[in-house]
Amino acid sequence: MTTELPSDLDSTASTAASTPFEVAEFFAGIGLARLGLERAGSFKVTWANDLDAQKHDMYKGHFADPEDHYVLRDIREIAGDIRSELAPGRVDLAWASFPCTDLSLAGGRSGLAGKHSSTFWDFTDVIDAMGKRDGELPKVIALENVNGFATSHNGADMKAAIERLNTLGYWADVVTLDGRRFVPQSRPRLFVVAASEKLTKPAVDDRRDTALRPSWLDRVLDDEGLTTHRTLLDEPPALRTTGWTDLVDPDNDPYVEWWDDNRVTHFESQLSDLNKARVEKLSSEPEPSYRTAYRRTRNGVPAWEIREDDVAGCLRTARGGSSKQAVVRMQKDEPMRVRWMTAREYSKLMGAPDYILPAKRNQAIMGFGDAVCVDAVAWLTEHYLQPLMTGALSQGPVPAQRGASSS
Repeated sequence: MTTELPSDLDSTASTAASTPFEVAEFFAGIGLARLGLERAGSFKVTWANDLDAQKHDMYKGHFADPEDHYVLRDIREIAGDIRSELAPGRVDLAWASFPCTDLSLAGGRSGLAGKHSSTFWDFTDVIDAMGKRDGELPKVIALENVNGFATSHNGADMKAAIERLNTLGYWADVVTLDGRRFVPQSRPRLFVVAASEKLTKPAVDDRRDTALRPSWLDRVLDDEGLTTHRTLLDEPPALRTTGWTDLVDPDNDPYVEWWDDNRVTHFESQLSDLNKARVEKLSSEPEPSYRTAYRRTRNGVPAWEIREDDVAGCLRTARGGSSKQAVVRMQKDEPMRVRWMTAREYSKLMGAPDYILPAKRNQAIMGFGDAVCVDAVAWLTEHYLQPLMTGALSQGPVPAQRGASSS
C-alpha cells in the first residue's frame, strides 16, 4: 500500500525563509547538486550518499561540514537497513542524479535494467521504505539524468520510471535543460520533478514543443496511462554560443601544460580537412582563439574534432583518452598550441569556479565529469522546486487526471 502523503505544502510558504527545506542528496558525487539547491537559500542538504571514495573526499574537502552527513555506501544496502543511523531521516526533497551509464549514447544502452542505471529502482525502494518508517514520504522528488533517459528502449524506461513514481503517490513532470543556457558548455540534461498527488497543482502549460519540453517528450507526457503534469514555468535563458575563451586559464598558469612539438604534429595529422580549415581561419585572427577538441574514432580511424563555436563540448569522465577534452590555441603569426583542459577549467564549466580542487587532476576530472551543472540546478530550484514547495506556483486545486495535463 502506498504511504499517504501530506497535502499541506502551501502552509510552508511563510516559514520557508527561516526553516530551510531538508534535502537528501542521493548519488551525491562531489556535491554540485547541493551547490545549486542551496544557492536558492531555502534548501539544506542534511544527508548525502555515494559509493565513490574519491568523490566523497572531494565533497568533504569542499564543504567541510561540522558533521559528516555523507554516507559512503552502496544504495542497494540502504533500503534493507532503513532504520539504521546511516539511512536518511525525514526530508522534504529527495534529489537523485542516478548513474547515466546505461542510458547514455556512450554506454551500452541497457537502460534501467543495466548494472548502473538500475539503481533507480533501489532509490525508489529507499523512498518507499522511508515512507513506511516515517508515515510520510518526501514531499517532492527530483531526478536528473541524460536526455537518453527519455528515449531509452523507445521510451519504455521513462514510462516505467514514472509508473513507479505514480505508484508511490506522485505526479511527474519532465523537462530538459541544457547547461549551455548558463555556462559555455554543451550539457543537455533531463529533469523529472515529482510531487504528491495530494498537493494543489500548479498552473498547466498547454503549449507544445517548447525549450523545456520539446516534442520528443510528448510520448511520456501525453501517455494516458501515466499521471503527469506540465507545469507552467518561466522560459530559460537562450543557449550560449560564446564564453569559453573568457573562462580559459592563462597561458602561463602553472597547471597549464602545453604539449611538445611532436605531440602537436601528431594532433594535426589526425585532423580532417574540415578541421584543418577551422584552424587556418582562426590562425589568421590577430587575437588568440581557444577551442575545445575531442578525439573520436571514425570508421575505425582515430581523429580529432575541433568545435567551431566558442563553447566547450560536454565534459565527461577521464576513463579512456577519447573522453578527455583538449584545448587548442590559435593566433596569427603564432604556432598552434594544444594541451589538456585543466581541472579548474572543468570546475568553471560546471558552474563551480571556486570549488576546492583535490591535488590529483584526474580525481577532479572524474568528479566534475560525472556531475550536474550547478547553474542548471539553481535555475530549476529557483523557478520550479522552491515555488512548488512554498505554494507560489499553485493556482488553485486541479483534479488528478491521466495524461499530459491535469486540468
